[in-house]
Amino acid sequence: MTRPLESSAEKVYALAFGAHPDDVELACGATLLKIMSEGHQVAVCDLTRGEMGTLGTPETRKSEAKDAAVVMGYQSRTTLDLGDSKLFYTEENLADIIRIIRHFRPNVVFANPPDERHPDHSKASKLVTDAFYYAGLQQLPTTMNGSLQEAHRPQHLLYYIQFKHLEPDFIVDVSETFDASRKGVLAFGSQFYREGTTEEPLTLIKRKEFLTGLDARARYFGEQIGVVFGEGFRLSGTLGIRSFSSLFP
Repeated sequence: MTRPLESSAEKVYALAFGAHPDDVELACGATLLKIMSEGHQVAVCDLTRGEMGTLGTPETRKSEAKDAAVVMGYQSRTTLDLGDSKLFYTEENLADIIRIIRHFRPNVVFANPPDERHPDHSKASKLVTDAFYYAGLQQLPTTMNGSLQEAHRPQHLLYYIQFKHLEPDFIVDVSETFDASRKGVLAFGSQFYREGTTEEPLTLIKRKEFLTGLDARARYFGEQIGVVFGEGFRLSGTLGIRSFSSLFP
């Protein structure tokens, strides 16, 4: 973990999970900044250290994740060590994620989409989806630092969009926070194109065009709702409307 978690819960509005450091920044960073601009607390949890990445070292990835957390202004960033490229569905891994959910007690959870190019992303999605439910079971005990945790099931589970093109269920207007969110992405400098690094291995995200593609997708989603930039999300279930006028002002 990037820092030890206290025994007592730290209430946040939104908790964003990623299989690897940088998943969250790449896919929903602007939305997290928008949430914070509206006065809410946000926490991030990376399920692995990204130690199997072609570029950078585990130490580099750790430092970059810390820098990104500072740039973005999260209340907390936790890095678990569930095994990059070994992110298996086990009772132990599931329990670790349940502990994180119960510790931060979020209203909203963000997760990798179920169907993705990288197997770790799909595996992370399944683990977080199940932990989201199991965290609310009173008869399933977990402890943190020796203290028994209270059960907590968040209200909403949302899947962000990564490599595969998915039609979003809804799009968030991030026109005011998109540029700032790029600073969080660029904190992971070892992973992306930089002038003078042409001798490094060329990966999908190392291509010069990759970040340009991210901008294009955000502009495309923005165009769908008549704004400059947007980030799209898939719902894990059916959205219930309690206040019609707040959703359709």
